[in-house]
Amino acid sequence: MLALSGTGIGRGIAIGCALVLDKSQNEVPQFQIDADRVDREVSRFNEAIATVRRELKHLQSNLPPTAPPETGAFIDVHLLMLDDPLISSQPGWSIQNEKINAEWALKNHADTLVAFFDNISDPYLRTKKDDVAQVVGRIMDVLTEDKERRPNISTLDHTLTDRIIVTRDLSPADTVMLRHRHMTAFVTSFGGPISHTAILARSLGLPAVVGLHGVIDTICDGDQLIVDAATGTVLVAPDDRLLAQFQVLQEQQRKQRQALAKLGKEKSVTLDDEEITLLANIELPEDLDALDGSGAAGIGLYRTEFLFMNRAQPPEEEEQYQAYCQVVKSVRGPVTIRTLDLGADKQVDGGRDEPQAAITPALGLRAIRLCLSEPSLFKPQLRAILRAAVHGDARMMIPMLSSLQELEQSLSLVREVSAELEREGIAFNPNVPIGGMIEVPAAAIAADLFAQKLDFFSIGTNDLIQYTLAIDRVDDSVNYLYDPLHPSVLRLVRTIIQAGSEADIPVSMCGEMAGDPVFTRLLLGLGLRHFSMEPSQLLEIHQQVRHSRLAELPGWAERILACTDSTTLHGLVDQLNVEEYA
Repeated sequence: MLALSGTGIGRGIAIGCALVLDKSQNEVPQFQIDADRVDREVSRFNEAIATVRRELKHLQSNLPPTAPPETGAFIDVHLLMLDDPLISSQPGWSIQNEKINAEWALKNHADTLVAFFDNISDPYLRTKKDDVAQVVGRIMDVLTEDKERRPNISTLDHTLTDRIIVTRDLSPADTVMLRHRHMTAFVTSFGGPISHTAILARSLGLPAVVGLHGVIDTICDGDQLIVDAATGTVLVAPDDRLLAQFQVLQEQQRKQRQALAKLGKEKSVTLDDEEITLLANIELPEDLDALDGSGAAGIGLYRTEFLFMNRAQPPEEEEQYQAYCQVVKSVRGPVTIRTLDLGADKQVDGGRDEPQAAITPALGLRAIRLCLSEPSLFKPQLRAILRAAVHGDARMMIPMLSSLQELEQSLSLVREVSAELEREGIAFNPNVPIGGMIEVPAAAIAADLFAQKLDFFSIGTNDLIQYTLAIDRVDDSVNYLYDPLHPSVLRLVRTIIQAGSEADIPVSMCGEMAGDPVFTRLLLGLGLRHFSMEPSQLLEIHQQVRHSRLAELPGWAERILACTDSTTLHGLVDQLNVEEYA
């Protein structure tokens, strides 16, 4: 037996035989072309783009009825990336001016786009480079006429059952087709826990383990596998004893999922009748479909970055207003709109022309720093948010605050655009609640000062953890240090929650920690009452809330905070989560 360890997606268990796809990875051909071949090469490239666009639209219009609602939005993102000039038009310029073949031109510009995503600080957005690779891979397949490179999920035999796909990578569309083709799980060489494919796998209930470098050279067709998504473990050729154990666990999980599906219409209350607010994170208006049956009480984080990406110029105020209105009008409950949270190291972020310094992007000109440095980028968004707030319970959230001066400048700009809208006679809500994402240690330590000037807090644990521990959580070489239970992290979380409580302002958490049931009881014990997460995670957190007795949890939290040994601390969290409350 062989045990492999990667990053688990979801919490399910799958047992089946390996079906290995994409065994080879051909190199991209690179060569110069003659001048008389340039026009034909440009036409070949343009036809490849058109072919892939047709493929994606065909996939979108032929999604199986069982596909999660957000699937169409994921394919929309791939279509948007297909329209990015670095992919759709600039390779043609390189073919004409550098006299190189289409594959080489595409690779050069795709590498530039991937480098941009690598330089984004936000871990969630950084994983979008996987989507770029998937879109470029489709185009390369057409150009090279090499359909063996990409998993050809749509042509898999319908009669195959209990198969576990083993491949280099999967696109969101391919992931949906796995379920349609009765595949039970997948294992990939690449990918991360917060990519589109990972989110979709959770929605579909497909167990997966990703980031197993070289896995397709380790597992053979027909190998019996056990995929344990909760631990990120893949067992190859397990013995009969282990197989029987996991079959029992698998049946227990099946019954738990059946019970979970009934929670969507139930109140999110603890056993001692304390109501807990569960909210959803979205990034596109199309994501609203994923809220059906989730029990979400509103939107705790609306990421606006995708309005600004994959385009040469930033969206106009009116385009932003329409997008925000669509969400605000459709949601019963609050809609927290986060202002632009991207770095300034790209041409598609709103037309910046200056070359950017080669610095660590996480510490550079990004988020509120970028917005304050360029009011012409920031003010149209502020106007659009204030206008959309006329139509519902909209709230504004400022990311990456690190100083009170930044906050004062932001509030001053809000007052400025409010005065402009009033002079122009345009309807707007002058009383939009304004909150801050507390994700920088400096802001966490000074949370009591920020609380005096803000209407609410939202704890962004993804950045707070990586800044506090001085690690890049998507860097394979150091991500083993990423620990939400590190005493420093927990103390900062408690500091933020206490500061909000003392100032009588609500505190939510919108980072990945909020959507992990391992941390739910601990966070409740620390005083957190508002959780925001991906829609697919809501029901599991809902269940954990309903199985918890709030009065018992602060004592556990204090014991955990007082613990100085990492092993003992993690053991206490495990004990807390198995504690039965009547």
